[in-house]
Amino acid sequence: MPLSGAAQDAPKPASKPVAATDSPSRWDIFAGYSYLAPKGTIEVMQPTPGNPVVPISYNSMDAGIIGSVARYFNNNVGLQAESSTHDTFTNSTNSNGAITTVQGGLIFRFPFDDITPFIHGLAGGSYMGGPEHEPYKWGPSLTAGGGMDYQTPLFNHHLAIRLFQADYQYMHNNWGPGVYGGRANIDAARLSTGLVYHIGTIAPPPQLTVSCSATPTSVFPGDPVNLTATVGSQDPKLNVVYGWSGDGVKGNGASATVDTSSLAPGAHNAKCDAKEGKPGREGLKPWEVAQQGTAAYTVKEFEPPTISCSVSPTTIKPGDSATITAQGMSPQNRPLTYSYAASAGTVNGTGNSATYASTGAPTGPVSITCNVADDKGHNASSNASLSIEAPPPPPQPHTQALCSISFTNDKKRPTRVDNEAKACLDEVALDLQRQSDAWAVVVGESTAKERAAMEKASRRKHGKPMPNPAAQRAVNTKQYLVADKGIDASRITVATGSADDQKVENYLVPSGAKFSSDVQGTTPVDESQVKPQERKTLPQRHAPQRHAGHASAKHVRMKHTAARAPRKHHGARRVSLIRKHGHKRS
Repeated sequence: MPLSGAAQDAPKPASKPVAATDSPSRWDIFAGYSYLAPKGTIEVMQPTPGNPVVPISYNSMDAGIIGSVARYFNNNVGLQAESSTHDTFTNSTNSNGAITTVQGGLIFRFPFDDITPFIHGLAGGSYMGGPEHEPYKWGPSLTAGGGMDYQTPLFNHHLAIRLFQADYQYMHNNWGPGVYGGRANIDAARLSTGLVYHIGTIAPPPQLTVSCSATPTSVFPGDPVNLTATVGSQDPKLNVVYGWSGDGVKGNGASATVDTSSLAPGAHNAKCDAKEGKPGREGLKPWEVAQQGTAAYTVKEFEPPTISCSVSPTTIKPGDSATITAQGMSPQNRPLTYSYAASAGTVNGTGNSATYASTGAPTGPVSITCNVADDKGHNASSNASLSIEAPPPPPQPHTQALCSISFTNDKKRPTRVDNEAKACLDEVALDLQRQSDAWAVVVGESTAKERAAMEKASRRKHGKPMPNPAAQRAVNTKQYLVADKGIDASRITVATGSADDQKVENYLVPSGAKFSSDVQGTTPVDESQVKPQERKTLPQRHAPQRHAGHASAKHVRMKHTAARAPRKHHGARRVSLIRKHGHKRS
């Protein structure tokens, strides 16, 4: 049945509660002087002839002011809004710019009796004028730093002196290209000092707390349990009243006992209460009443048996068996009965040893449970485990390099798939037909000379861009496989490589293989930009008909003349035209 009692604790060492007037403030308003030392170079284009680019740096700014407002949620954490401006209203003697920041973020303080260190992290914007005629412009800014406030008794302890505030600031701005433009990445050191005014308080005095404990926490029926209550955040000047409740609880003050002789086996709780205040007026204020504490203890039945369980071997192959060994013990030496269970497979045996059979069990871990029971209905169990090995996994498939085709035969059409490539590509098509779940990768290559020509064409202002020969070869090869061999286009991927050659390399990627891991250094081709070219044969030239006699004799003479004379006039004339006009017409 519930009991309650009252007593006054002997004086205990306790921290002095913080009075409302001594509690950390809810709001802090700061204003003061600020010095800024920005570091960073801006590459500024000058308006002089040739538009030289000159590195310009900000000078230090010693004409600055700063202000902030912080709102705290508890003794330590709050939100802060801050603004500072340097060389905006009054220039320093060596000023060459001005910077204003507006930021917000988190502030953390650590209040002591007379001093309050703090740190903060802020993010926001900076309104900057450049050191070389750059206009004022907003950009992002970050601030990290801290400082220390000294508490004064002035204005009823509401006024403090910020001894120092030291911050690192990062500011970025981009005035764009052109004259008096540039990009600024400023690392700045900022030093500030001033006055802080406190408004409001955080919280009332600390809440009284109470906790209670039971010793021992587990007993047999009839064994005593000792209870102890301990209060926290106590004002040593005030009286503390304790109360106890629970089945079998006897006593008052900070200590009590439990008579367990009449308690049923199981879990039990004893509850303790505490309140403080002047004698006879305890608990009039909310923080003077502690939340009820609970001490748990257990009344045990006579001890049940215990058991240990092991299996050997712990790793077997499918179809193998293992031996299970159980060791049970009853504190009262009662007769014991054993039983077993397995998460997979079967167990045969009823004594302290049994046999596990893995027939029909899947591979992987198997849990074995050993159970023991005495004649009083008390039970215990223990677990062991073994593992049935899985067969080794199949080998990982890899990309297979197939044949490659050359594009060096047709000088006039170096990206055309000629007849000599058909044999190779027919084999590629057969491989894809044999492996319906595989796909192909066609990698086109180009020479360094072709890449240089393509790069040169891309730099021309009005010239037609030159297609990528490597990409065109890959796309033309895919077109042959799709149009001529009937391969699904979704099963063929095109890419370019980095080799110095006029060829296409073909790869077969089986299901499960990763081309990017097996073959490196390739770049996918955007097929929306590179279209396949039609495979056309060159038109044949027809000589004009002449009389048979003249034609035969003249043909023999021309043939011998051509064999003797080197054919250089046409090439020389063509080189001359190239040098004269700067390009060759097709």
